Amino acid sequence: MDVQSKYTVRTLILEIIVVIVGLIFLIPFYFLVVNSVKSFGDILSNSASWPQQFVWSNYAEAWKAIDFPSAFGNSLIITVVSNIFLVLISSMAAYQMVRKPSRFNQILYFVFVAAMVIPFQSIMLPLVEMASKYGLNNSRTGLIISYLGFGAPLSVFLFHGFVKTVPLEIEQAARVDGSNRYGVFFRIVCPLMMPMFVTVIILNTLWIWNDYLLPSLILSSPELRTIPIATYSFFGQYTKQWDMALPALVLGITPIIIFFLFLQRYIIQGITAGSVKG
Repeated sequence: MDVQSKYTVRTLILEIIVVIVGLIFLIPFYFLVVNSVKSFGDILSNSASWPQQFVWSNYAEAWKAIDFPSAFGNSLIITVVSNIFLVLISSMAAYQMVRKPSRFNQILYFVFVAAMVIPFQSIMLPLVEMASKYGLNNSRTGLIISYLGFGAPLSVFLFHGFVKTVPLEIEQAARVDGSNRYGVFFRIVCPLMMPMFVTVIILNTLWIWNDYLLPSLILSSPELRTIPIATYSFFGQYTKQWDMALPALVLGITPIIIFFLFLQRYIIQGITAGSVKG
């Protein structure tokens, strides 16, 4: 067997393995989508089978039960506003730490990195106490501020590595042309950092949109519920409304899947570029 034939066989085997692994990861989506159009009894009798009868009314009932437009609006506002502040503050902080490598900035950077390994469960009670003390409980503002605190470490870490890849000569040339510090950052550095901006937005969006624990600690009013909290209302202590919960889950994950598929190609590009000199 020649070298080209060996390469072709090896490539074919790898492609088959990738397809098999991909199908394995799609199994949960199969159960989710198929069971979302079954009756409650059909779900309990055989959840793996194809629906005997498609009950599309499950989606309409779930839409009304969780007040999906309100939950979707809350999730969208919280996700978008949190992302805007996370990207803006984290990128400026990382730029300052890289371009002004003082002892204070080095220590501050290591503090951000160390914060990435702190378990969220260890600070749940202090978080609730602080939110209650400063009047941030049961408000979107309090939840957004919490996301800024928990999302900044990873965002700063990613931006910090990417800023190192930006040639300093470009910034110096802009300074010679009369641009001030903020002009250099927003007109020169930000366009070059666009792959990392998209990467950070995608990662934080996947986290914030699907997060249940933090909103459950901060929010309590029904009109402020996000999609994960609204969906959890179908799971009681003694009963679980699977015929309502599964359509609600499909409705909740569909926007984020579309968003991810639209921008996922930037993830590898941004992380790879940010790790060159990181």
